[in-house]
Order: sequence, then structure tokens, then C-alpha cells
Amino acid sequence: HMSDEAFTLREYRYRTGKPLNLKNPQTFNEKLQWLKVHDHNPEYTKMVDKYAAKQYAAEKIGADHIIPTLGVWSTFDEIDFDALPEQFVLKCTHDSGGLVICRDKTQFDKAAARRKIEKYLKRKYFYEHREWPYKDVQPQILAEQYMQDGDQKSLVDYKFYCFNGVPRYLYVSRGLENHATAQIGFLNLDWTFAPFSRTDYRPLSELPPKPQRYEEMLEFARKFSEGIPFLRVDLYEINGKVYFGELTFTPCAGAMPFDPPQADLEVGRLLDISGRMQ
Repeated sequence: HMSDEAFTLREYRYRTGKPLNLKNPQTFNEKLQWLKVHDHNPEYTKMVDKYAAKQYAAEKIGADHIIPTLGVWSTFDEIDFDALPEQFVLKCTHDSGGLVICRDKTQFDKAAARRKIEKYLKRKYFYEHREWPYKDVQPQILAEQYMQDGDQKSLVDYKFYCFNGVPRYLYVSRGLENHATAQIGFLNLDWTFAPFSRTDYRPLSELPPKPQRYEEMLEFARKFSEGIPFLRVDLYEINGKVYFGELTFTPCAGAMPFDPPQADLEVGRLLDISGRMQ
């Protein structure tokens, strides 16, 4: 029953150990928190809905860059698994983490999938961190075509940090389906390592190969983020073609653990919300 602002102030101190300055935010995380409380554009809801975002993205970059949908349902019992192919992906439309990957239907543990998906369907995602775009997203189950890049079992994510339509950094992640073994590395746009990282994931051990369609990725990131103070645009390159992943307004719900901590302030200088605070 706490207001969004009161909740955000309390949660930020709990998660970071520092007070949150919403009157004069300076760091990247502080400014994201301000946007969480004050920037409530209705369009954001469909942009974070994993099902609705597909149509939104198709209108921006073309339907051929969207991973095909196999079905969408309100309950697990509605899924006709016999009609699904031998490989597929299930995900909840309203949250982060409600994901099941089937690489071989003969080995698919349907009971385990049910437990995970039904657990995440009940998740009140907005109330966990008060990320406003998720507040009115309808919880559903989305099935997508399983995508594989060559002989690599896990897709590589390219996540572009965009400020008012301008990509400034990206991070490359591998194996995000398993946090224990996942790796993340921040890069500059010239494909060199950025001078900061995250403390909650293992860093990349070496500079990853640059995508063949990198310039096209940058163009897509610009299209998605135009007119938005901050947007993370997630893309894949699969067998030489760019595919849409998802859109995120508040990475780590606005409490990203930077290493070194000073990077929080430096990245924050790129996020201009002065016009919105007047």
C-alpha cells in the first residue's frame, strides 16, 4: 500500500546501501529510479510485453526480424504439446526469468516446465520493483520457435544502451539461461571493452567476435530508442541475420552494480532527464 515513490526510496537503500536522491538524481541508477516513478508513457506497456512487443517491433524493423510465434495461452493446460515442434521455447510475457527451453521433446520434463511456468505466471512483477511499464501487462505463456546460431547451443545477446535514440554502449552476454556460468562484458561502440563491468556476473574472458550485421543492429537500436530517455535494445544475430529480442527500460530495476562504482555517475551523465524534471 506504499506509494511508488516511497517504495522506490526504501528499496533503493535496501538494495544498494545508499540513499536515493530523487530531487537531483546524478547517477545512471538514480535517474532510472526517477524515470520509474515519473515517466509513465502508455506505449511502454506493449514495448515490454513479450507478445505485444513482437508486433511493435515488426512495425519498426520488419516482420522478418521477429522470432516466429508458435502460440500464446493464458494457462499451462491450454498448451497442445503434441502440436509443438521437437524444439521450442516457452516464456512468460510479463516478467523476467519465466523461461523454459526445449531442445529435445523426447527428453522434455513437462512436469518441471509446468512448475516453473505456473510459478512465474503468478508473479506480480510490477510490485517487486515498481517498474511501471510492467504494471498492466497481461500474464500469458508464449511459445517461440527455437533458434540456434550454427552449432552454438546458447544464443549470444547484444544489449544496446541507448540514450534519446543514440546507442552509446552495449553489453554482450553468453549463457544467460544459467546465471552461475553466464558471462557479460560491456563494450564501447568501436568494439573495445568499456572501462566498467557488472559485479553480479562473470566478465567475458576475451573480446567476442563482432557481429557481421553490427551496423544494422545499431540502426535498429536507434529506431527503437528514438525519443526515449533511456532504452536497452536487445538483439540477436542468428545465422547472419538480426533478430529482435526485447526492450528494457530499467536494467537491474535501476540498481545495477557497477565496477568501478564511479561508472554509475559517468554513465549517468549520458542520461538527460532535465527537460522532464521541469
